[in-house]
Amino acid sequence: MFTFTLRRLLLAIPTLLFISLIIFLLLDFAPGDPTAQLPLTIPPEVKAKIRESLGLGEPIYIRYLLWLKQFAVAEPLHAFDAIFGTDFGAGMQRVVSWQTRSPVGDIIAQRMPQTLWVVGMSYVLGTLIALPIGVISAYRQYSWFDQLGTFVSMVGYSVPTFFTGVLLIVIFAVNLGWFPSIYDTTHVVTDWDSFAFQVRQMVMPVSVLALYNAAQISRFMRASMLDNLGQDYVRTARAKGMSEKVVVLVHVLRNSMIPVVTVIALGVPTIFGGAIITEQVFKVNGLGQLLITAIYANDIPMVQTLTFIFAILIVLFNLIADVLYGILDPRIRYD
Repeated sequence: MFTFTLRRLLLAIPTLLFISLIIFLLLDFAPGDPTAQLPLTIPPEVKAKIRESLGLGEPIYIRYLLWLKQFAVAEPLHAFDAIFGTDFGAGMQRVVSWQTRSPVGDIIAQRMPQTLWVVGMSYVLGTLIALPIGVISAYRQYSWFDQLGTFVSMVGYSVPTFFTGVLLIVIFAVNLGWFPSIYDTTHVVTDWDSFAFQVRQMVMPVSVLALYNAAQISRFMRASMLDNLGQDYVRTARAKGMSEKVVVLVHVLRNSMIPVVTVIALGVPTIFGGAIITEQVFKVNGLGQLLITAIYANDIPMVQTLTFIFAILIVLFNLIADVLYGILDPRIRYD
């Protein structure tokens, strides 16, 4: 397992370099100019100096290497300094946003907690709900529980999140007044009352996303359980006198989790990408909204950095899923 993990990590380096080159070239060739939104009264020579200060006067391969160097060295060091109070990244040049003229890493770090609070919590909650629903629905196939779970899953997966979000706002915020309709991103938890308010404002956006995530994962879990419940090893285990609890929760569940692990692992990067539509509905100032704002403002460095972060997370969690295969399935041997 260690050899396989090390080999995949080494393979991930050229893969990510190739992805970074594609991302940089595609966005760099996109039409747009950071000085296009400046007032028309600014002289052309001033605009030229602004472009030069942003590094746009360099050849494209120089700009790519500088962007990659800053992203790979400066931003991680500044994040390390922020966590542990060191100054290893002091004086290092950083990737700067065209829109705000601030370091991209600082802006992403400011938005990350909001996204993790809402999208991360909804994904964890949706997964915890989906797994038992899928197991029970498969074990009690065509029962009232299975029919109800199928109906809720179909509704949660087919109804768009913006409709569900607006519906919850109308019912629970406008008519009943139980929860705030807009997420206060400036709210800081300091005591019990502020924590209670944080929970109240998280209820609706988390519920919308948890329903969508649970609907998808529960269907995969149910289908995988049904496929394994009919296998020969299940009949053999029952014939040996094993209890139904051991058969279902130990043997069947472990094998059924193998394909579901892929769905769960590959869904984790979407947490950091944010839920763009839901964040817009509830005014959550997270990474999804940051990406949309950067696209509208033609903030190429911000879009490049966010896109590359998502690519890194996808490659990383693909590796985690492969490692989990070897843990869940004893037939898989990587070394």
